Amino acid sequence: MHQTRYTIRLICLIGILGTLLFSSCGTRAPRYDYRELAQTAIRLDMDIAMEDNHRLYIESSRWIGVPYRTGGNTMRGVDCSGLTYNIYKKVYHKHLKRNSDDQRKENCRKVSKGKLQEGDLVFFHNGKNKRTATHVGIYLKDNRFIHASTSRGVIVSRLDEPYYRRVWMQGGRVKGL
Repeated sequence: MHQTRYTIRLICLIGILGTLLFSSCGTRAPRYDYRELAQTAIRLDMDIAMEDNHRLYIESSRWIGVPYRTGGNTMRGVDCSGLTYNIYKKVYHKHLKRNSDDQRKENCRKVSKGKLQEGDLVFFHNGKNKRTATHVGIYLKDNRFIHASTSRGVIVSRLDEPYYRRVWMQGGRVKGL
């Protein structure tokens, strides 16, 4: 009799543990397209870790090489705020203003350079008017950001390049993210 109770308790305990172990609570492991991630890493010339925002990196890589076009908003030609607008719409489902200074003032809260996180916006002035953002990009990681260069189209650059250090204005974290 004593052994029967012990066996029943053991079977119940195993059943409960099995239920807990094998229930997913509605979550699944994310699915990764490793080929697409490898191509993205090559196009961006950077390592992409499992904890990184893969959607941000994949979408950003699709824009690499798109020519610069003032007022442009498509893969046929894009300006800096058009690039940030499109990537944010696709990755974060957020609609940003269509001007770099408006994005800075109306869509973001200020973030210091040392506190930048993946997806933050980075703002620059033109060297003349230091109060107005005339250029914007999206911070990726490791001091690197994607932006639409007037001379080279969409590229990834480093914040520590002398030009970008000189015209740095501020970082911005988009409100509501």
